[in-house]
Amino acid sequence: MEKFPRRLKAIRVENGKKQHEIAVHLGLSDGGYQCYEQGRGYPDVPRLYALAEYFDVSIDYLLGRTDKRQVNR
Repeated sequence: MEKFPRRLKAIRVENGKKQHEIAVHLGLSDGGYQCYEQGRGYPDVPRLYALAEYFDVSIDYLLGRTDKRQVNR
């Protein structure tokens, strides 16, 4: 899961969002969210799903299992 922190930060920056905005959306402290981007912690399944929905990407993309951002819908 070493790709997760890099992808999460990249997609956040790409969308022009601040860490605080994402932390609030997930119901986390700023430090709690920062752990995700630093690779010191990982979200539980509901928060992982919420991140994927928020950024409109697949969970597999966030986790680095695919380079394809979208799921076939």
